[in-house]
Amino acid sequence: MSEPGKLFITGMRLLPKKPLSRAVRRLASVHSQMAVRRFAARYGAAVDEAERPLEEYGSVLEFFTRRLKPGLRPIDPDPKVLISPVDGAFLVGGPVGEGRLFQAKGRDYSVSALLADPDAEQVFKDGAYCTVYLAPKDYHRIHTPVDGVITGYTYVPGELYPVNPAAVAHVDQLFAKNERLITHVESERFGRVEIVKVGATNVGHITLTYDPAVATNLGQREIVKKRYDQPIPIKKGDEVGVFEMGSTVILVVERPVNFEAYEQGAPLRLGRALGRAS
Repeated sequence: MSEPGKLFITGMRLLPKKPLSRAVRRLASVHSQMAVRRFAARYGAAVDEAERPLEEYGSVLEFFTRRLKPGLRPIDPDPKVLISPVDGAFLVGGPVGEGRLFQAKGRDYSVSALLADPDAEQVFKDGAYCTVYLAPKDYHRIHTPVDGVITGYTYVPGELYPVNPAAVAHVDQLFAKNERLITHVESERFGRVEIVKVGATNVGHITLTYDPAVATNLGQREIVKKRYDQPIPIKKGDEVGVFEMGSTVILVVERPVNFEAYEQGAPLRLGRALGRAS
């Protein structure tokens, strides 16, 4: 590992990441339209795509969790298509195989560790996974990639390392270490689909649209597994959660998926074909 990489990891380990993330959230909640304008300009956010004019957002957090104009992201109607659940950048996608998911050159992690489920390696052995990174400029609401029902969720407490390229390259098993909120979906065509919302530095708060009482980075120390007595029906493209500041979504699908030929870093848009049932 390079010297800058060692310094980066050491610094992040020493940093009080969870209290810092809560402090950043409080700061981002302060009413300041000047801060909103500066944030949008600094990161190149697509202001014209926002549901409301920029001047109607009172805080950076309010703008960050903005909705889009209705109809702006058409949803691919093909039932064989798995859509992108977010706006972001394609990082990697492929078969789960022997249960090891690719993170970066020389680094991987297990699907069982990611999902906090010892049976996951067997369940998803014929399936596929995909990782999508969300930058600060992106729209930060998360949607379901398939038709189906939400059967429950799993909350996994953990670290809040950044998920930028430096961290992905240098922090071993990053996505299985960071805090996660996982939505469990059952789909007739794709089988079990896991929507893994990964927390990161300054992304200490992730909420669920279908269960608003659930949120991350509130001091929880134990894994929480919730199964609904009555599964919640959802349609492809329905909203399932919200990031406060940017992070990463990982999809894990039980049945085989042929992903589109996206290059690493290629831009994705909510609703576009990410892959197809094989």
